[in-house]
Amino acid sequence: MTFVDSTVQWQWSSFDTLSARQFHDVAALRAEVFVVEQQCIYQDIDGLDCHAWHLMAWSSVAPDAEQLVAYLRVVLPGHKYDEPSIGRVVTARQWRGKQLGRKLMRTGIDKTLIQYPGSEIRISAQQHLSAFYRSLGFAESSDPYDEDGIAHVQMLRSCGD
Repeated sequence: MTFVDSTVQWQWSSFDTLSARQFHDVAALRAEVFVVEQQCIYQDIDGLDCHAWHLMAWSSVAPDAEQLVAYLRVVLPGHKYDEPSIGRVVTARQWRGKQLGRKLMRTGIDKTLIQYPGSEIRISAQQHLSAFYRSLGFAESSDPYDEDGIAHVQMLRSCGD
């Protein structure tokens, strides 16, 4: 499913419908931000991509080329947590500060609530971003913990938020 707003084209895909090129671009953006920029060596390909919906935001950089500028995945209930889980939330550096991350999360939340009405949504958030996630209706549900050298906290969004 693809839809367009004023600056980017949004695309939802199951793992099985991602093209090799799309998954390459997803893996490249995740590595660029989570591994290189954040200097965090970890196993990004974790076996959960095949149990997830993938939201990609594409921007045209040339008439015949698109660039992945933001991404998240929604892991199906029962694969990471009992609840559906939003994760691997990432915005390309040059697109930050333009409210794209907020639009990305709102779109992910809306789809998740449609797919799983009445369900809570769980995330494992980098702790320094907890205020951002609180502004989207999430509440901290764990003490801080270390994940790959970065402080994280689990957060939960109830279905009524």
